[in-house]
Amino acid sequence: MNVKETARPLTVKELPAAERPRELLLAKGPAALSNAGLLAILLRTGTTKESVLRLAEQLLAKHGGLSGLGGLSPQEMSRLKGIGPAKAVTVVAAVELGKRMAALAAGERPVVRSPQDAAELMLPRLRYEKKELFIALLLSTKNHVLASPTLAVGTLSASVVDPRELFRAAINHNAASVILVHNHPSGDPTPSADDIALTRKMTEAGRLLDISVLDHLIIGDGKYVSLKEKGIL
Repeated sequence: MNVKETARPLTVKELPAAERPRELLLAKGPAALSNAGLLAILLRTGTTKESVLRLAEQLLAKHGGLSGLGGLSPQEMSRLKGIGPAKAVTVVAAVELGKRMAALAAGERPVVRSPQDAAELMLPRLRYEKKELFIALLLSTKNHVLASPTLAVGTLSASVVDPRELFRAAINHNAASVILVHNHPSGDPTPSADDIALTRKMTEAGRLLDISVLDHLIIGDGKYVSLKEKGIL
């Protein structure tokens, strides 16, 4: 007698490589994911007919996008086929955490008004790094730090760091401006020709999108160089 295999929901691991949000988050950080990709990580599995990414897209479409999830109860979310109580509770809990973070007083977020402010914020994070990291300080209209994602790791150049990654992160966080930051593991923060070329490339791209690149800081061992203070930016 032939035993028919029971259909089961599709998991994130069974998605094509280009559609695996967990791997993308680990490789490039959460800012690189779409809203559906982030939601798919929370949902974990799809249905027997739809991948988890498609299920996430359906949930967003049904409720008018990300903002529509904010007022949903688990019961309302569970009306979509493939969203059971456990998935609905997970998403509602994540949304609530997001609301609480957004409700933090602006004064609790770091404010960057000068290259020194940015350097004091980033020196402890980068001073002892053995690899070169490229980080974006994403700022609000009042210069509060919204996020500081790492966008590249390794030897940096204008051809390696993609402006699309930087400005995708800025747009996702509704940033008004950005400060570029990277470290020199040698300890010497003197800018290289590649550093200057990268700065100019990012600045030109920012003008097209109306997102200002305020500065590019290079962090060394207990010291830094601001390309704005040097008159390069």
